[in-house]
Amino acid sequence: MHVQVRDLSKHFGSFHAVKNVSFDIEKGHLIGLLGPSGGGKTSILRMLAGLESPDSGQISFHGRVVNDIPPQERGIGFVFQNYALFKHMTVYDNIAFGLKVKKVPKSKIKDKVMELVELTGLSGFERRYPHQLSGGQRQRVAFARALAPEPQLLLLDEPFAAIDAKIRQELRSWLRDLIERVGITSIFVTHDQDEAIEVADEIMIINEGRVEQKGTPWDIYKEPSTPFVATFIGESTMVEDASALKGFDAVGSGTQTRALIRPEYIEIGRDGDFPILSATEKGIVRHMHFRGSEWLIEIEVGGHKLVTYRSLEKETLQVGQEVRVLVHRAYLFNDTDNWIEENRLKVDPMPIII
Repeated sequence: MHVQVRDLSKHFGSFHAVKNVSFDIEKGHLIGLLGPSGGGKTSILRMLAGLESPDSGQISFHGRVVNDIPPQERGIGFVFQNYALFKHMTVYDNIAFGLKVKKVPKSKIKDKVMELVELTGLSGFERRYPHQLSGGQRQRVAFARALAPEPQLLLLDEPFAAIDAKIRQELRSWLRDLIERVGITSIFVTHDQDEAIEVADEIMIINEGRVEQKGTPWDIYKEPSTPFVATFIGESTMVEDASALKGFDAVGSGTQTRALIRPEYIEIGRDGDFPILSATEKGIVRHMHFRGSEWLIEIEVGGHKLVTYRSLEKETLQVGQEVRVLVHRAYLFNDTDNWIEENRLKVDPMPIII
């Protein structure tokens, strides 16, 4: 295992920022630390870098405990949110800085810098200064500078936060390709779900100083292990009493069970659109939001607001229109348990009595 963290804790005064966090990261993987602001993501990253000291716990890189090793000796590359480029240095000199500190021969510095200039798409910009570059170009320089000393681990603190949306989208794909080509183990902090899902091999959901769940983006989205993860990842609506939903009235075993329902769990249409009409219930279209490639539709069902998607290829609905609503499945949880359940009437319809 390339990175091992065991029982890591950190206080800032009376605030317990990181609470007994443990995880492993395989060599070459790109890991996203995702969670709300103040959840502990950046504190974990800074302790890995050696910029903060843990109160307790152990950090190991490739079997070597690094708790007492200074940042410059940990083999870390760090990319900051605000680039942190040297304003008085050219692109070339910024990238070369770490190599010069390590007293690498000038001929090797030139070869390495030009290799990274090519790799990061900065050819022709070597003699420009940071103020002469776009935000995306400055961030590429920051990546190249971090990679120049050939670190064992690359740490990225919200690397795209200061970049506009269109360029940020382009850089996500670029970063993913770059990490795959270089093959370096990388960890990046983000609060952007789309960014984490698109870029990371695995995601760690961090909340209130703890790891709520670690897994592939697909596994976390389809099988959240805690109610927080279920509500944090993706769009969803909450129904406080799951038994109010048709097909879920038998759940809970006497304990109030809440239902979290994702848009893709819901199907809407006319009576003839459903082979098992008994599994559906009536709803009213309350709002429609055009999303470019689809509609996001808010419907009211039995006093509850639900949200679903509808293809532009299907009949356009109207606000106030009555529709049939089928909730295929729901993420259910109570004080002691959580699980995903299918609509029982859809899989086991009630018998028709003639």
